[in-house]
Amino acid sequence: MPDLDFSGGLLNILKWIGIVLAAGFIGYFGRYLGMLIIERLHKKKPEPSGVAPGGAPFSGEGETAVEAKTAGAETAGSRLKIAKKQAKQAVKKAKKGS
Repeated sequence: MPDLDFSGGLLNILKWIGIVLAAGFIGYFGRYLGMLIIERLHKKKPEPSGVAPGGAPFSGEGETAVEAKTAGAETAGSRLKIAKKQAKQAVKKAKKGS
């Protein structure tokens, strides 16, 4: 029969078990904390600051951020995207109004 010497091996095994458990603990609660932080960031609603997402200022009186961005659009591709967004916005307003 082979001679089993657990004096150094057992201590080494217990050390690695402790390391794995500590890593799992840190990983789990680190992920949990990260999810809480992300959830809080998503709950905050940005207040309208009078500037469209593209950086063009708008008055807010009947003029939307998308319409203000149209004034600063330079390429045909971006104009098409903005027109599509305006059409979607009109559909949403029609649905909301009825």
